[in-house]
Amino acid sequence: MADQLIRATAAGGGIRAVGVLTTRLTEEARVRHKLSYVATAALGRTMSAGLLMASSMKRHGSRVNVRVKGDGPLGGILVDAGLDGTVRGYVQNPSVELPPNAKGKLDVGGAVGNGYLYVVRDIGYGYPYSSTVQLVSGEIGDDIAHYLVSSEQTPSALVLGVFVGSEGVTAAGGILIQVLPKAARDEALVATLESRVSALSGFTPLLQAGKTLPEIFHDLLGDMELSIFSDTQMLRFHCGCSFEKVLGALKILGEAELEDMMIKDDGAEATCDFCGNVYQANSEHLNQLIVDLRTEASSSSQV
Repeated sequence: MADQLIRATAAGGGIRAVGVLTTRLTEEARVRHKLSYVATAALGRTMSAGLLMASSMKRHGSRVNVRVKGDGPLGGILVDAGLDGTVRGYVQNPSVELPPNAKGKLDVGGAVGNGYLYVVRDIGYGYPYSSTVQLVSGEIGDDIAHYLVSSEQTPSALVLGVFVGSEGVTAAGGILIQVLPKAARDEALVATLESRVSALSGFTPLLQAGKTLPEIFHDLLGDMELSIFSDTQMLRFHCGCSFEKVLGALKILGEAELEDMMIKDDGAEATCDFCGNVYQANSEHLNQLIVDLRTEASSSSQV
């Protein structure tokens, strides 16, 4: 099934639900970054969470940056997700592997360790909104839910999952259920939701059992005036890096540094952290950048 996002409401609009399937894009990230099993799970969960969080934004071009920085061997995770359904991300130490945890699952919490979660929301104008919370488990889902409650004052239940085996990622995604202010005072409703979400064995087991996102929503919210939106948004791994942007970054280094690269290395090589693409700039490219810098400097002096 294609990677996708669906939205729904329940309890007369008092509950907001969003679900994502991210199997293909998580597999693409695994291949691009040569991720270990535990690194795949960590990055896949964070990319799903980023897409779920970005789905509540309103303005075209809005994006969410999620950074997980712990003291574990994974080092850190950085994800950039957009309202448009695109996402990209990477981990600092992609080859790290750990034994399963006490529950027999991939030890994402141990790989991440203790630290902080940083979230930046860019709505496309003005200053981005940023917030920082301490990690509560390093398992990503608990940490994002903690952020939503503490920083955005929105009671939230978040279930994330990635199943990766010898053949790659075969199931990935998540669901986010939020109780909006109009229903937050209904303690019985909140308690029912908490009980149902807690009873889930995880997200990927549902996918592996053949459940679709609408079916999962019906199981959780079907008796609460569930209304699933008709539009389905397609999701994909996408990075906006380009050779032109690399040249722009090299140009910032200045004439002396560019000349040094030409003499010592006969060019320059740059690798995009987000997607792993490698860009080669030869001496001709660097020489043209030097010419451009000199032309700009001459034009400025004549003003």
